[in-house]
Amino acid sequence: MRAGNLLRQLDQRLLPPLTRAVARLGDRSARSGVLSWAAVLSAAAVLGTAVWAVDDTPVGDRTVGEVTRVGVADGDSVPGYLRSAAADLAALPGSAPAGEDGTYALVTLDAYLPPQRLATVLGDVGVSTVFGRVPLPGRQTEIVKIPALRVPDDVVAGMEQVAARKEIEAADYRARAAAVDGDGVSERELREQYASGAEVAAAEAAAYRTGCACVYAAVVRATPVALRGVAARPDVRAVDPAPEVYRLDRTVFTPPLPEQRDVVRPPADTGPSPAPTQSERPAPVISAPAPSAPVGESSEPAPVVTIPSPEPSKPEPTESAPPSVTTSPDANLAEPSPPSPSS
Repeated sequence: MRAGNLLRQLDQRLLPPLTRAVARLGDRSARSGVLSWAAVLSAAAVLGTAVWAVDDTPVGDRTVGEVTRVGVADGDSVPGYLRSAAADLAALPGSAPAGEDGTYALVTLDAYLPPQRLATVLGDVGVSTVFGRVPLPGRQTEIVKIPALRVPDDVVAGMEQVAARKEIEAADYRARAAAVDGDGVSERELREQYASGAEVAAAEAAAYRTGCACVYAAVVRATPVALRGVAARPDVRAVDPAPEVYRLDRTVFTPPLPEQRDVVRPPADTGPSPAPTQSERPAPVISAPAPSAPVGESSEPAPVVTIPSPEPSKPEPTESAPPSVTTSPDANLAEPSPPSPSS
Protein backbone atom coordinates (compact mmCIF):
# COMPACT_ATOMS: atom_id res chain seq x y z
CA MET A 1 0.00 0.00 0.00
CA ARG A 2 1.37 3.42 -0.96
CA ALA A 3 1.91 6.09 1.70
CA GLY A 4 -0.64 8.48 0.11
CA ASN A 5 -3.38 5.86 0.14
CA LEU A 6 -2.68 5.05 3.77
CA LEU A 7 -2.92 8.71 4.79
CA ARG A 8 -6.24 9.10 2.97
CA GLN A 9 -7.65 6.07 4.81
CA LEU A 10 -6.47 7.47 8.14
CA ASP A 11 -8.18 10.79 7.37
CA GLN A 12 -11.41 9.03 6.43
CA ARG A 13 -11.46 6.96 9.64
CA LEU A 14 -10.10 9.38 12.24
CA LEU A 15 -11.34 12.83 11.25
CA PRO A 16 -15.17 12.23 11.20
CA PRO A 17 -15.30 10.85 14.79
CA LEU A 18 -13.06 13.65 16.00
CA THR A 19 -15.26 16.26 14.29
CA ARG A 20 -18.41 14.87 15.91
CA ALA A 21 -16.74 14.85 19.31
CA VAL A 22 -15.73 18.49 18.91
CA ALA A 23 -19.26 19.46 17.92
CA ARG A 24 -20.72 17.84 21.06
CA LEU A 25 -18.33 19.61 23.36
CA GLY A 26 -19.33 23.14 24.09
CA ASP A 27 -16.75 24.60 26.34
CA ARG A 28 -13.48 25.99 25.06
CA SER A 29 -11.22 23.89 27.29
CA ALA A 30 -12.71 20.55 26.16
CA ARG A 31 -12.61 21.62 22.52
CA SER A 32 -8.99 22.69 22.89
CA GLY A 33 -8.01 19.34 24.47
CA VAL A 34 -9.66 17.31 21.74
CA LEU A 35 -7.99 19.34 19.04
CA SER A 36 -4.64 18.91 20.73
CA TRP A 37 -5.05 15.12 20.80
CA ALA A 38 -6.18 15.17 17.18
CA ALA A 39 -3.05 17.05 16.19
CA VAL A 40 -0.85 14.60 18.09
CA LEU A 41 -2.53 11.59 16.50
CA SER A 42 -2.29 13.08 13.02
CA ALA A 43 1.41 13.84 13.45
CA ALA A 44 2.07 10.32 14.73
CA ALA A 45 0.20 8.84 11.77
CA VAL A 46 2.21 10.90 9.28
CA LEU A 47 5.50 10.00 10.97
CA GLY A 48 4.64 6.30 11.14
CA THR A 49 3.62 6.25 7.49
CA ALA A 50 6.86 7.91 6.44
CA VAL A 51 8.95 5.40 8.39
CA TRP A 52 6.93 2.52 6.94
CA ALA A 53 7.42 3.82 3.39
CA VAL A 54 11.20 4.04 3.89
CA ASP A 55 11.53 0.61 5.49
CA ASP A 56 9.36 -0.96 2.77
CA THR A 57 12.02 -0.22 0.13
CA PRO A 58 13.50 -3.56 -1.00
CA VAL A 59 17.14 -4.03 -0.05
CA GLY A 60 19.39 -5.59 -2.68
CA ASP A 61 21.93 -8.32 -2.08
CA ARG A 62 24.86 -6.51 -0.49
CA THR A 63 27.25 -9.34 -1.38
CA VAL A 64 26.92 -8.80 -5.15
CA GLY A 65 30.38 -8.34 -6.64
CA GLU A 66 32.17 -9.69 -3.58
CA VAL A 67 34.40 -12.71 -4.20
CA THR A 68 36.06 -14.79 -1.49
CA ARG A 69 39.34 -16.48 -2.40
CA VAL A 70 40.61 -19.57 -0.61
CA GLY A 71 43.95 -21.18 -1.41
CA VAL A 72 47.21 -19.97 -2.92
CA ALA A 73 48.20 -17.33 -5.45
CA ASP A 74 51.20 -16.86 -7.71
CA GLY A 75 54.31 -16.19 -5.62
CA ASP A 76 52.89 -17.55 -2.36
CA SER A 77 55.02 -19.73 -0.13
CA VAL A 78 53.55 -23.23 -0.08
CA PRO A 79 55.01 -24.14 3.36
CA GLY A 80 53.69 -20.83 4.68
CA TYR A 81 50.24 -21.60 3.30
CA LEU A 82 50.25 -25.05 4.90
CA ARG A 83 51.20 -23.59 8.28
CA SER A 84 48.51 -20.93 8.01
CA ALA A 85 45.86 -23.51 7.10
CA ALA A 86 46.85 -25.69 10.06
CA ALA A 87 46.67 -22.71 12.44
CA ASP A 88 43.24 -21.69 11.12
CA LEU A 89 41.97 -25.24 11.55
CA ALA A 90 43.24 -25.40 15.11
CA ALA A 91 41.59 -22.06 15.90
CA LEU A 92 38.10 -23.22 14.92
CA PRO A 93 35.68 -23.66 17.83
CA GLY A 94 35.19 -27.18 19.08
CA SER A 95 31.73 -27.57 17.55
CA ALA A 96 29.54 -25.81 15.02
CA PRO A 97 26.65 -23.68 16.35
CA ALA A 98 23.28 -25.42 16.52
CA GLY A 99 21.42 -25.38 13.23
CA GLU A 100 24.53 -25.00 11.07
CA ASP A 101 25.80 -27.65 8.68
CA GLY A 102 29.44 -26.99 9.39
CA THR A 103 32.29 -25.02 7.86
CA TYR A 104 33.44 -25.02 4.25
CA ALA A 105 37.05 -26.05 3.79
CA LEU A 106 39.55 -26.67 0.99
CA VAL A 107 41.15 -30.09 1.35
CA THR A 108 44.48 -30.43 -0.47
CA LEU A 109 45.87 -33.90 -1.11
CA ASP A 110 49.52 -34.89 -0.91
CA ALA A 111 49.39 -36.69 -4.28
CA TYR A 112 47.05 -37.29 -7.22
CA LEU A 113 44.48 -39.94 -6.25
CA PRO A 114 42.01 -42.05 -8.26
CA PRO A 115 38.28 -41.63 -7.54
CA GLN A 116 38.07 -44.87 -5.53
CA ARG A 117 40.62 -43.62 -3.00
CA LEU A 118 38.54 -40.55 -2.26
CA ALA A 119 35.94 -42.59 -0.40
CA THR A 120 38.53 -43.35 2.26
CA VAL A 121 39.79 -39.78 2.49
CA LEU A 122 36.53 -37.80 2.13
CA GLY A 123 33.75 -40.33 2.51
CA ASP A 124 32.40 -39.18 5.88
CA VAL A 125 32.14 -35.43 5.14
CA GLY A 126 29.90 -33.49 2.77
CA VAL A 127 31.71 -32.98 -0.53
CA SER A 128 30.86 -30.25 -3.02
CA THR A 129 33.58 -30.23 -5.68
CA VAL A 130 36.78 -32.07 -6.51
CA PHE A 131 39.74 -30.71 -8.47
CA GLY A 132 41.53 -32.87 -11.00
CA ARG A 133 44.41 -32.68 -13.45
CA VAL A 134 46.17 -35.26 -15.60
CA PRO A 135 49.83 -35.06 -14.45
CA LEU A 136 51.53 -35.58 -17.83
CA PRO A 137 55.33 -35.25 -17.39
CA GLY A 138 56.55 -31.96 -18.80
CA ARG A 139 53.19 -30.96 -20.30
CA GLN A 140 50.56 -28.48 -19.36
CA THR A 141 47.09 -29.88 -18.71
CA GLU A 142 43.79 -28.42 -17.65
CA ILE A 143 42.55 -28.26 -14.11
CA VAL A 144 38.99 -29.56 -14.05
CA LYS A 145 36.42 -28.92 -11.32
CA ILE A 146 33.87 -31.69 -10.99
CA PRO A 147 30.76 -31.26 -8.82
CA ALA A 148 30.69 -34.41 -6.72
CA LEU A 149 28.10 -34.90 -4.01
CA ARG A 150 28.51 -38.66 -4.20
CA VAL A 151 32.05 -39.97 -3.96
CA PRO A 152 33.33 -41.71 -6.00
CA ASP A 153 30.33 -42.11 -8.36
CA ASP A 154 30.00 -38.45 -9.34
CA VAL A 155 33.76 -38.16 -9.82
CA VAL A 156 33.84 -41.12 -12.21
CA ALA A 157 30.86 -39.75 -14.15
CA GLY A 158 32.46 -36.32 -14.33
CA MET A 159 35.72 -37.79 -15.63
CA GLU A 160 33.84 -39.59 -18.38
CA GLN A 161 32.27 -36.32 -19.49
CA VAL A 162 35.65 -34.58 -19.51
CA ALA A 163 37.09 -37.50 -21.53
CA ALA A 164 34.35 -37.11 -24.14
CA ARG A 165 35.06 -33.39 -24.42
CA LYS A 166 38.80 -34.01 -24.71
CA GLU A 167 38.30 -36.51 -27.53
CA ILE A 168 36.33 -33.91 -29.48
CA GLU A 169 38.99 -31.33 -28.70
CA ALA A 170 41.77 -33.61 -30.00
CA ALA A 171 39.85 -34.26 -33.23
CA ASP A 172 39.33 -30.54 -33.74
CA TYR A 173 43.06 -29.83 -33.34
CA ARG A 174 43.89 -32.52 -35.87
CA ALA A 175 41.42 -31.02 -38.33
CA ARG A 176 42.96 -27.58 -37.86
CA ALA A 177 46.45 -28.96 -38.41
CA ALA A 178 45.36 -30.66 -41.62
CA ALA A 179 43.75 -27.46 -42.87
CA VAL A 180 46.96 -25.40 -42.67
CA ASP A 181 48.35 -24.87 -46.19
CA GLY A 182 51.94 -24.14 -47.13
CA ASP A 183 55.35 -25.32 -46.04
CA GLY A 184 56.87 -22.14 -44.68
CA VAL A 185 58.25 -21.67 -41.19
CA SER A 186 55.02 -20.14 -39.87
CA GLU A 187 52.89 -22.90 -41.39
CA ARG A 188 55.08 -25.63 -39.92
CA GLU A 189 54.99 -24.02 -36.47
CA LEU A 190 51.24 -23.66 -36.70
CA ARG A 191 50.75 -27.31 -37.60
CA GLU A 192 53.16 -28.30 -34.84
CA GLN A 193 51.18 -26.30 -32.33
CA TYR A 194 47.88 -27.89 -33.37
CA ALA A 195 49.46 -31.35 -33.36
CA SER A 196 50.79 -30.75 -29.85
CA GLY A 197 47.32 -29.74 -28.68
CA ALA A 198 45.82 -32.87 -30.20
CA GLU A 199 48.45 -35.04 -28.54
CA VAL A 200 47.88 -33.63 -25.07
CA ALA A 201 44.08 -33.63 -25.39
CA ALA A 202 44.11 -37.27 -26.53
CA ALA A 203 46.32 -38.24 -23.58
CA GLU A 204 43.98 -36.46 -21.17
CA ALA A 205 40.96 -38.18 -22.70
CA ALA A 206 42.56 -41.60 -22.33
CA ALA A 207 43.51 -40.90 -18.70
CA TYR A 208 40.07 -39.66 -17.65
CA ARG A 209 38.37 -42.50 -19.51
CA THR A 210 40.19 -45.01 -17.27
CA GLY A 211 39.51 -43.15 -13.99
CA CYS A 212 43.07 -41.89 -13.59
CA ALA A 213 44.86 -40.87 -10.42
CA CYS A 214 44.14 -37.20 -11.16
CA VAL A 215 42.25 -35.76 -8.16
CA TYR A 216 44.33 -33.54 -5.88
CA ALA A 217 41.86 -31.36 -3.90
CA ALA A 218 38.24 -31.05 -2.82
CA VAL A 219 35.83 -28.55 -1.30
CA VAL A 220 34.01 -30.03 1.69
CA ARG A 221 31.70 -28.91 4.47
CA ALA A 222 31.78 -30.41 7.94
CA THR A 223 32.04 -29.67 11.64
CA PRO A 224 35.41 -28.57 13.04
CA VAL A 225 35.86 -31.98 14.68
CA ALA A 226 35.26 -33.79 11.37
CA LEU A 227 37.60 -31.43 9.51
CA ARG A 228 40.38 -32.12 12.00
CA GLY A 229 39.78 -35.82 11.47
CA VAL A 230 40.21 -35.39 7.72
CA ALA A 231 43.41 -33.41 8.25
CA ALA A 232 44.91 -36.29 10.23
CA ARG A 233 44.55 -38.83 7.38
CA PRO A 234 47.70 -39.98 5.57
CA ASP A 235 46.77 -38.76 2.06
CA VAL A 236 45.77 -35.25 3.20
CA ARG A 237 48.26 -32.45 2.85
CA ALA A 238 46.20 -29.64 4.36
CA VAL A 239 42.68 -28.65 5.37
CA ASP A 240 42.13 -24.92 4.92
CA PRO A 241 38.88 -23.92 6.72
CA ALA A 242 36.89 -21.02 5.29
CA PRO A 243 34.21 -20.04 7.84
CA GLU A 244 33.76 -16.78 5.93
CA VAL A 245 32.33 -18.66 2.94
CA TYR A 246 28.53 -18.84 2.71
CA ARG A 247 28.03 -19.07 -1.05
CA LEU A 248 30.14 -21.30 -3.26
CA ASP A 249 29.13 -19.41 -6.40
CA ARG A 250 30.98 -16.38 -5.03
CA THR A 251 34.10 -18.20 -3.93
CA VAL A 252 37.26 -19.06 -5.88
CA PHE A 253 39.26 -22.03 -4.60
CA THR A 254 42.88 -22.34 -5.75
CA PRO A 255 44.55 -25.35 -4.09
CA PRO A 256 48.28 -25.93 -4.59
CA LEU A 257 49.26 -28.77 -6.90
CA PRO A 258 50.97 -31.79 -5.31
CA GLU A 259 54.24 -30.97 -7.11
CA GLN A 260 54.32 -27.43 -5.73
CA ARG A 261 56.54 -27.67 -2.68
CA ASP A 262 58.26 -24.32 -2.16
CA VAL A 263 56.80 -21.31 -4.00
CA VAL A 264 53.81 -21.06 -6.33
CA ARG A 265 55.40 -20.26 -9.68
CA PRO A 266 54.08 -19.34 -13.13
CA PRO A 267 53.17 -22.15 -15.51
CA ALA A 268 55.86 -24.03 -17.42
CA ASP A 269 55.52 -26.41 -20.36
CA THR A 270 58.23 -28.27 -22.27
CA GLY A 271 55.97 -28.61 -25.31
CA PRO A 272 56.51 -26.64 -28.53
CA SER A 273 56.42 -22.87 -28.22
CA PRO A 274 54.07 -21.08 -30.61
CA ALA A 275 55.72 -18.51 -32.86
CA PRO A 276 53.44 -18.03 -35.88
CA THR A 277 53.36 -14.59 -37.40
CA GLN A 278 50.35 -15.03 -39.68
CA SER A 279 46.99 -13.53 -38.91
CA GLU A 280 45.67 -17.00 -38.09
CA ARG A 281 47.04 -17.80 -34.66
CA PRO A 282 46.92 -21.28 -33.16
CA ALA A 283 44.38 -22.02 -30.48
CA PRO A 284 45.81 -22.55 -26.99
CA VAL A 285 47.13 -26.05 -26.63
CA ILE A 286 45.24 -26.81 -23.45
CA SER A 287 43.70 -23.68 -22.09
CA ALA A 288 40.82 -23.46 -24.55
CA PRO A 289 38.57 -26.32 -25.63
CA ALA A 290 37.75 -26.97 -29.24
CA PRO A 291 34.82 -24.88 -30.47
CA SER A 292 32.68 -27.95 -30.91
CA ALA A 293 33.28 -29.31 -27.41
CA PRO A 294 29.85 -29.90 -25.81
CA VAL A 295 30.85 -30.42 -22.20
CA GLY A 296 32.49 -28.09 -19.70
CA GLU A 297 34.31 -24.83 -20.30
CA SER A 298 37.78 -23.50 -19.75
CA SER A 299 39.30 -20.07 -19.46
CA GLU A 300 42.70 -18.49 -19.64
CA PRO A 301 42.74 -16.80 -16.23
CA ALA A 302 41.25 -18.16 -13.06
CA PRO A 303 37.51 -17.38 -13.04
CA VAL A 304 36.15 -14.64 -10.80
CA VAL A 305 33.39 -16.90 -9.53
CA THR A 306 33.62 -20.65 -9.15
CA ILE A 307 31.25 -23.08 -10.77
CA PRO A 308 27.66 -22.90 -9.52
CA SER A 309 27.79 -25.93 -7.32
CA PRO A 310 24.82 -27.24 -5.30
CA GLU A 311 25.03 -27.23 -1.56
CA PRO A 312 27.10 -30.20 -0.36
CA SER A 313 25.29 -33.01 1.34
CA LYS A 314 25.98 -36.32 2.87
CA PRO A 315 26.52 -39.06 0.32
CA GLU A 316 22.85 -39.74 -0.43
CA PRO A 317 22.06 -40.35 -4.14
CA THR A 318 21.90 -37.03 -5.94
CA GLU A 319 21.82 -36.05 -9.59
CA SER A 320 25.35 -35.01 -10.51
CA ALA A 321 26.06 -31.92 -12.55
CA PRO A 322 28.44 -31.78 -15.54
CA PRO A 323 32.00 -30.83 -14.70
CA SER A 324 33.40 -27.43 -15.44
CA VAL A 325 36.97 -26.52 -16.20
CA THR A 326 39.53 -23.82 -15.53
CA THR A 327 43.17 -23.59 -16.40
CA SER A 328 45.82 -24.16 -13.78
CA PRO A 329 46.64 -20.99 -11.88
CA ASP A 330 50.26 -21.93 -11.35
CA ALA A 331 52.73 -24.80 -11.30
CA ASN A 332 56.23 -25.82 -10.26
CA LEU A 333 58.88 -24.96 -12.81
CA ALA A 334 60.24 -28.46 -12.77
CA GLU A 335 56.89 -30.19 -12.96
CA PRO A 336 53.97 -30.25 -15.37
CA SER A 337 51.46 -27.49 -14.91
CA PRO A 338 48.77 -25.61 -16.78
CA PRO A 339 50.21 -23.48 -19.65
CA SER A 340 49.42 -20.01 -20.79
CA PRO A 341 47.85 -19.86 -24.24
CA SER A 342 49.80 -18.37 -27.09
CA SER A 343 48.90 -14.96 -28.23
